[in-house]
Amino acid sequence: MLVQDIWCHIHSLLPIQESARAASVSRVFLRSWRSRPNLILTKETLCLKQNTCGEGDTARALAENIDQILKTHSGTGVKTLELDVFDCHVYSFPCSLLFGQNGISIQDFHLTRCAFHPTAGILRNLTNLYLSYVCITGEELGCLLSNSLALMELKLEYCNEIVSLKIPCMLEQLSCLTVSDCSMLQTIESQAPNLTTLDFTGDNLVQLSLGQPLQMKNLLMECLEENLLCYAIANLPYKVPNLETLTLSSDSERVNTPMVPAKFLHLEYLEIIFNGDSSPGYDYLSLLSFLDASPVLETFVLRVSHFFGTTSHLRQMPEHKHDNLKDVSIFGFCSAKSMVELTCHIVECCATSARKTGACWPLTNEVILEAHRGLMAIKTYILGKVPSTVELDVRKPCSHCHALTGHS
Repeated sequence: MLVQDIWCHIHSLLPIQESARAASVSRVFLRSWRSRPNLILTKETLCLKQNTCGEGDTARALAENIDQILKTHSGTGVKTLELDVFDCHVYSFPCSLLFGQNGISIQDFHLTRCAFHPTAGILRNLTNLYLSYVCITGEELGCLLSNSLALMELKLEYCNEIVSLKIPCMLEQLSCLTVSDCSMLQTIESQAPNLTTLDFTGDNLVQLSLGQPLQMKNLLMECLEENLLCYAIANLPYKVPNLETLTLSSDSERVNTPMVPAKFLHLEYLEIIFNGDSSPGYDYLSLLSFLDASPVLETFVLRVSHFFGTTSHLRQMPEHKHDNLKDVSIFGFCSAKSMVELTCHIVECCATSARKTGACWPLTNEVILEAHRGLMAIKTYILGKVPSTVELDVRKPCSHCHALTGHS
């Protein structure tokens, strides 16, 4: 038994192709190969060149190579199975090699850039499933999920054949779901009783239905569809009322964020990201609706791309204390009137012990000039309003990397 353990250890140190080839030498080597717990089949581990996979004979040769490796390994004892056939979209993963006793021990299963059409089988020990650029339908995925009762984390990226994602109630261990850029996806319906974290990225908002919405604690939403912030403030307090962390990334806000009666009663961390420059008229002061709706908020992070403006005739909002707010970070601060107004309100009305306001991360002369205008706005309108209990940390543009050129 000790000798077999030594051979198994030696095989685990070999590149996967060499380990598979050695299995044909003797029964001892074959047993050692079949005990290998991690099967990582990628461009690097298969020692294939960048353009090895393509149409025709080369693609078929690659598929045969992978199939041969999988077939010579019994599957027994495999804990991690990772397959990335990079540019070979014609490859279809052999499901028959996965199910039954062969796949019973798999805990981590990663598939990238291939077709996967499961119809049966039980992966009773599967805890992590990651599918990226995989051709699989919602029905096929549902079949796999219903037989993976130990699943804890599910991650889907660019799975463009999935229209409806349904997660059954039997997945009692599932706590984390990530769905990114699945272009045809329209609905996410989860009956998993202990799902606490959802990360969603996509071109359009999808219909979200949670059987146990009170369990959802952490939510990230990044969307190209207009007015994500407006949707979030109007709907999320009702859909996921117990959120503790919320991150919203918007590409376009055509309307200002409205005040709403609903509250995020448990929200402690809020991050809002403005991508690009497609919201030039947005009123940053309207973000106070999120602060007012979050009575126990402790951390607020605002990340803004380069929006420019003026600081004339600043508005004064009614005072509203945010006693729990301890840390506020603004990355991409600019001289836009509503940005200065928002910062003034936060400084005056929040009992914070630390405050970080970052100037822009400039590259061009125009952006560098705006960064300096932002610094001037901070000195003119904000510094004099900072209470003694608040620490204001202004991150200036780097004078060495971002010096103005050709400007008089």
